[in-house]
Amino acid sequence: MTRIPSLDGLRAISIALVVVGHWAELQYQSDIAGAFANLGVRIFFIISGYLITTLLLKEQQRTLSISLREFYIRRAYRILPAAMAFMAPVFVIFWPELRWYHMAAAALYLANFDWAHPWFLGHLWSLSVEEQFYFLWPGVLKKWHRHRVGILLAVVCFAPLYRIACHLVGLHGRADETFPAVADVLAIGCLLAIFVKRLPQIRTAWVAAMIIPVALVPVYLGQRHFHLTGLLLLVLWPVMHLSIAGLLLHAVQRPYWVLNIRPMVWLGKISYSLYLWQQIFVFGPHPKPWYYAGFAVIMATASYHLIEQPMLRMRERRAEQKKTAQILEVAA
Repeated sequence: MTRIPSLDGLRAISIALVVVGHWAELQYQSDIAGAFANLGVRIFFIISGYLITTLLLKEQQRTLSISLREFYIRRAYRILPAAMAFMAPVFVIFWPELRWYHMAAAALYLANFDWAHPWFLGHLWSLSVEEQFYFLWPGVLKKWHRHRVGILLAVVCFAPLYRIACHLVGLHGRADETFPAVADVLAIGCLLAIFVKRLPQIRTAWVAAMIIPVALVPVYLGQRHFHLTGLLLLVLWPVMHLSIAGLLLHAVQRPYWVLNIRPMVWLGKISYSLYLWQQIFVFGPHPKPWYYAGFAVIMATASYHLIEQPMLRMRERRAEQKKTAQILEVAA
């Protein structure tokens, strides 16, 4: 599939929010900076929902079905090697601070349910959410294709209620990292992919209106020191998520040069590996100098070129071999 314009640029903005937000959160003890790091993760979720659903719908239109086996194999090539290359040395280096269940939760992408995870595995909660989304959504879309919109709208309505219930029973903080708590963010990205061809062009005046909640809601969250309120859960976050989806649509409809220049595209391409490695270089128990982010970029670049790219080339060769085999089978 041809790369969708601006997505790498948006990924670059997301990872910059995460890295800079984590660094400033520790350096200046700033909850507002931490809230912007959280914003970066939410942007990633919406991009993921949009991209994965777009790919699945294209496959469904082309083949009248969705091959779950092939989807999971493609995701395994994309996700697992770089993640394992991060986890293996981290497990060795921090062995004295680990328990077997921390390693099991990380390796099985259940870190978002391991509420006692150590700091150097803390960021894996969002990758666990992504993997759980990959595990659930393709099968749901395949089996209940006709009801896909209703299912996604139900998820959008359910997630805020789930978050409120978690707080009412005293499951503060970590429960917000479980899959049901953020499933609405992914669902909004999925809905955008479904309706993208029917939506009108986003006007410039609308863009300005959508930027306001994206910029101000994290400030409100930071000022509240991450104490969630009904206003945030039921109004501000949904408005912010819809605004992010609108900005994503606008960036795809009208690709801005700044989102598609080489430095932005490069940063977007290494964003997955950079997200993996930034945790131990930028985020930690003690404030880090700003140049520690450079070490994370070096490790991410090495991971991208030495692990991600070779594995993606292997995936492409496998796809070509499979296609050739199918052609020969039909010809025979």
